[in-house]
Amino acid sequence: MGRRNYLIQGGSGTGKTAVCTELRRRGYQAIHGDRELAYRGDPETGTPTATFSKPAATFTQAHDISAHHIWDVEKVRALVANQDEAVTFFCGGSRNFAKFIDLFDGVFVLEVDLDTLNRRIDERVALDPTDWGGTPAERELIARSHHTKEDIPNNGIIIDATAPLARVVDEILRQSDAHNTP
Repeated sequence: MGRRNYLIQGGSGTGKTAVCTELRRRGYQAIHGDRELAYRGDPETGTPTATFSKPAATFTQAHDISAHHIWDVEKVRALVANQDEAVTFFCGGSRNFAKFIDLFDGVFVLEVDLDTLNRRIDERVALDPTDWGGTPAERELIARSHHTKEDIPNNGIIIDATAPLARVVDEILRQSDAHNTP
């Protein structure tokens, strides 16, 4: 979709959805990976797996749901190959990002402190109790993943996502030099 393509990742509650929405509002091509590319599958083979019922009642169920949240690699490749746009941002989390991270011109990793993360999850779950983070098991997995940084690219540009949304997006645009792209 873009002559330059960027991946925006981060743990649950770091603001990936909000950043995607803001980028779109500003007129940038932004793909919401969790809605447009994601499915439940084996991170190594891509083979679809059984659908899990929500919400997860146990830590094991939450881990299984999270561990099988992957993106369709062929769709990612096809979108990157289409160079109609000057720049495209792919926003969301994927357990198989290693299968396609080399396609991107850059990677941004949104980070927040644990208090901010918990507040955001609380706000999200207040609007929809079935959203991710609505059970103690899911919350435990989110906290563990936040601490370990597992399944997060370790070579990305860290973005302090505790800042106001406009500043977070401004920083991503500055670092990607997308604001200078016609």
